[in-house]
Amino acid sequence: MEGFEPTIIAFVCNWCTYTAADLAGTSRLGYPANVRLIRVMCTGMVDPKYVIKAFLEGADAVLVSGCHPGDCHYINGNYKARRRIKLLKEILPQFGFDDERLRLTWIGASDGIQFAETIRKMVTQMKILGPNEAKLKIVI
Repeated sequence: MEGFEPTIIAFVCNWCTYTAADLAGTSRLGYPANVRLIRVMCTGMVDPKYVIKAFLEGADAVLVSGCHPGDCHYINGNYKARRRIKLLKEILPQFGFDDERLRLTWIGASDGIQFAETIRKMVTQMKILGPNEAKLKIVI
């Protein structure tokens, strides 16, 4: 779809990925402005209903990103997030969403370059997949 710019909602860990996003900005690394960051204290706090709500309200993709496994400030929050995302990817097709629209990444505080690259890749992939079907239903 020509002219389509995807909207990505990113639930990011305060301690790691949010800091990496800040580092990317202060380092003047370029990445698309398609992402809306939602800072949470830990990815383990991201309830699946928030992810589903983001899709139902028209997000083209959702990113959940936090500390590397074993480095969680809340001991096992990222393991909890990994289990939740795995289950969500299994049930998303039942809601009519492609499971490729949901991504879980581990981006440490010093990985500003990796954060920028992750966003670039997601935007490119979402442009290929096209708009979220729920967004089309809202517009019509």
